[in-house]
Amino acid sequence: MRIAVKAPRRQSVSDSYDNALAETVIGLFKTELIRQRGPWRHLEAVEFATLEWVDWFNHRRLLEPIGNMPPAEREALYYEQQGQAKQAA
Repeated sequence: MRIAVKAPRRQSVSDSYDNALAETVIGLFKTELIRQRGPWRHLEAVEFATLEWVDWFNHRRLLEPIGNMPPAEREALYYEQQGQAKQAA
């Protein structure tokens, strides 16, 4: 009989940052949506409220560090600038 032994996965620094970011967003979600609008009677209500919150988080929330614009708008601007840089090159 053979026993498969897996070596422990080494975690990089960027994995730690990703985990910290995910925990921060989950904390914001719980604070801003789940606890403020509860109690929830149906899972469907939580799902629709989550969709609304994610839309706000990406498309309407203004971030000062990126020029008081929503993240989706800044991302679109970034890719537009990258396309112009490639055309100029």
